[in-house]
Amino acid sequence: MVRTLIPLLTFLAVVLIGDAAAAETFQLPTANHALFQAGGEENFLVGTVGKPWTSGGFGCVRSDGWRMHEGLDIRAIQHDRNGEPADPVKATADGEVAYVNNRPSLSNYGNYVVLRHHVQELEIYSIYAHLSAIRKDLAAGSRIKQGEMIATMGRTSNTRERISKDRAHVHFELNLFLNDRFDGWHQKNMPDQRNDHGRWNGINMLGLDPRLILLGQTATNFSLVGFIQAQPDLCRVVVKATDFPFLHRYQALIQKNPTAEKQGMVAYEMALNFNGVPTRLIPRAASELKSTAKLQLLSVNEAEYRRCPCRKLVVRRGTSWELSEGGRRLIGLIAY
Repeated sequence: MVRTLIPLLTFLAVVLIGDAAAAETFQLPTANHALFQAGGEENFLVGTVGKPWTSGGFGCVRSDGWRMHEGLDIRAIQHDRNGEPADPVKATADGEVAYVNNRPSLSNYGNYVVLRHHVQELEIYSIYAHLSAIRKDLAAGSRIKQGEMIATMGRTSNTRERISKDRAHVHFELNLFLNDRFDGWHQKNMPDQRNDHGRWNGINMLGLDPRLILLGQTATNFSLVGFIQAQPDLCRVVVKATDFPFLHRYQALIQKNPTAEKQGMVAYEMALNFNGVPTRLIPRAASELKSTAKLQLLSVNEAEYRRCPCRKLVVRRGTSWELSEGGRRLIGLIAY
């Protein structure tokens, strides 16, 4: 009996581990899977008016490379008798509803849903925008399974120019969440601007490239933390702050530093990618700092800036680089 049971337990363990690994991946939010077909991206992404499909991708793909697009515009493949998009929109991973916006006039995302996921040690937020209808029973805190339908694709937005039927799509994002104290930060730093969505304001999230993550998952032993930390640096900064929500939420991105552990930590060095995502956070001791400034720019990767300049986080003044106003504002929000 024992001899029979041990192989059975081993088999079940392998199956359960495999199932757990499978659950810790993302899937496409619609039935359009052309991303995985050779040469299929033109049938997967929708570009902006008069522009190629690439302008529907992630990154510095708008306004000749000077405007950021933080998600994927995934093309509709199902339509009703009136030509309206009818694709079911499904959860990319197990999680829970974080926020539902049913007031399209308050956002250029129109009707949208934000889901919270825990994948490979990281808290990731997915966004599904321009929806025509959101499931009526969805509310903050609702549990969601991967592949579960949450909405129907649509064309909602508050922009002056409506999304045409031939450009119908779901705007899909995978994001890191910046700060639970966003409401206080916004009131202090942007007192003259409305905040209709509280801490679910888009300023409070930074996008990762869903296309590269979805394609990367096809490789063996894909690591989301590894993917993030392999991003090229745009710049490195030091901020004199040691206790802010991002650190607690994304401990997997913190790099050990024996000197700071021994002498005491007084600051964090952050490596930021071109979109401002902190890819590494390194505790620093006072003996390791070259300045007493609360915020210091340590380095800039000029090649990466030339490749992806659209977030304008740094600016060159003569022969030297400095953080732009937007760069300072972003770091201030992360460390608030």
